Amino acid sequence: MHILKVRSHQREELVEFTGVVQRHLTDSGVKEGIVVLYVQHTTAALTVNENADPDVPRDMLHALRTLIPQHGMGFRHGEENSDAHIKASLIGPTVTVPFADGKLLLGRWQGIFLCEFDGGRERKVIMTIH
Repeated sequence: MHILKVRSHQREELVEFTGVVQRHLTDSGVKEGIVVLYVQHTTAALTVNENADPDVPRDMLHALRTLIPQHGMGFRHGEENSDAHIKASLIGPTVTVPFADGKLLLGRWQGIFLCEFDGGRERKVIMTIH
């Protein structure tokens, strides 16, 4: 098990950290199995999505902001981040990626992203290799 630290710099941001996951997998020496990632926060999530075109993460964030704005929906939570909790629940806290020959079996345009909805800050992601 590894604890990965992923830093965001904006309130809402998708931060790709595929390379960090691959480095830990390579260092483990395990050749085949699955990597399970879990974010330990209620206002952040994980996803696998396109990493080739930066418009894709921007469009995702735009759609989520449009569906669930920070203000104006009558949220009662005093920290004014109920939108972040809802977005994190919709995306989810886990990602599972198979690997073979010590390499993540992601598609050509896929990357692993932390979905930050209440940043910027450092987030902890637990990585297990099975």
